[in-house]
Amino acid sequence: SRKNGSATEHPLRCLGDGGKDREKVKMEKLIINFAPTGMIPTKAMTPYVPVSVSEIVEDVHAAWEAGITMVHLHARDPRTGQLTHQKDVYAQLIEGIRAFAPELIICVSLSGRNVSDVEKRAEPLDLEGRLKPDMGSLTLSSLNFNQQASINEPDTIQKLAQTMLQKGIRPELEAFDAGMINYAKYLQRKGLLFPPFYFNLILGNIACAQPNLLHLGVMINDLPEGSIWSAGAVGDSQLMMNSVAIAMGGGVRVGLEDNIWYDLQRTKLARNLDLIQRIHVLREVHGREWMTAAELRKILRLEAGL
Repeated sequence: SRKNGSATEHPLRCLGDGGKDREKVKMEKLIINFAPTGMIPTKAMTPYVPVSVSEIVEDVHAAWEAGITMVHLHARDPRTGQLTHQKDVYAQLIEGIRAFAPELIICVSLSGRNVSDVEKRAEPLDLEGRLKPDMGSLTLSSLNFNQQASINEPDTIQKLAQTMLQKGIRPELEAFDAGMINYAKYLQRKGLLFPPFYFNLILGNIACAQPNLLHLGVMINDLPEGSIWSAGAVGDSQLMMNSVAIAMGGGVRVGLEDNIWYDLQRTKLARNLDLIQRIHVLREVHGREWMTAAELRKILRLEAGL
């Protein structure tokens, strides 16, 4: 908890005995997981990508007012605009966001895409009190992107999971294929993960699961009991996978981190707010309400917002 970092006393370690935790969690309301910036989009690619602390906070503010459940944050180095794990930059982001949205669930990126050192990657997890993140991303294996690898060695994954467990920070489990879901089950057997689990299923990467119904269905079917999930995809496939997830009762991951275009013909660059507003149009068509951050906090057994 924020007051007591003891892993033996934190509720994340005490889950798994109740009947609800041994079933897949049924979601009627839509989780909207907002990924505003990532590490790839640059101002040269699109003027709409938020890079500075103030730009990211402003985009989160607009998304919060439109309706989101959680935010998946990447911090950028203020000098270079490149991805950074510096906790001081994350502290500025979290402080700025919690000023207007204390309930919003904040997940910090622990990505291995440009940093392999586990201590550097874990730095945002050292934040405490009001600045402590609710969740940290945990990619469940190494993978190749088009021009770059994301290195996640077994020891690194387990150390990050152990650190989050000790600090009472819930992992946001990132799965790019079914094998990563199997590795999550392995971590559960080792006592490093406890339900309820939150998974981001990210499809369309060239070396991983592809954005089609068969690949997504296999991944959903393989989720451990006590799981809730959101689906997203890279590039042009984001809209399709978001649409399928809404229709199937899952959540969505959406934002400029994964896709900078509004249309499939790539004639219009998207703003983050454009993408969030389109999700709300789709959920209304399917008769689904969006899940508030407070409601997801209750499901994931996170502390109330500060």
